[in-house]
Amino acid sequence: MSLSRKRRKELKRLRRSAEELWGNQQNVLEHANIVAREASRQLGHLTREEVVPRMRMGYDSYLRPRVDQARSLAQSAGNTAEKTLGTALGSLLAIGDVANDARVRRAVGRVSPRSAAIVEQKKGPGFGTYLAIGAGVIAAVGVAYAVWQTFRADDELWVADDEPMPTTPPPATPPSSTSSTSTDATI
Repeated sequence: MSLSRKRRKELKRLRRSAEELWGNQQNVLEHANIVAREASRQLGHLTREEVVPRMRMGYDSYLRPRVDQARSLAQSAGNTAEKTLGTALGSLLAIGDVANDARVRRAVGRVSPRSAAIVEQKKGPGFGTYLAIGAGVIAAVGVAYAVWQTFRADDELWVADDEPMPTTPPPATPPSSTSSTSTDATI
């Protein structure tokens, strides 16, 4: 295919301008990469110098006291539950030891042979089991309530600043149309 000289010159000019455009685009992309790297570096500096200290300060002033308070409440509730359950279980075990004593069985058998048979035949969960389960549930509910009270949102903690709101002037009223018609009538 043969092209005229004019078409070849136009194609050469078009190729040169395309190559120039390609070079310009490469320069723009290179410059954009440099700007993006610098922005990333500046963002890292800003994060280290501003964001991290503010987050640390917020954590230390707002979250850490609440966590410590919740921890102390949970520990005190756990200690109370441990003491209560320990006392109740100790009493129950002591009663069980007394009930298993051979002398007590013989005494109960002398008083009522039928009740001695009932005591020996009893198998499965007894009053102590239900008492222990109930105490455990109450302790778990107490701990859950303490944690909920600690982490619930208090509206009183957030008080709005006393900054005056900007006021906007009232809209201007347009002149009444009756005055313009009266002047027209006089002319």
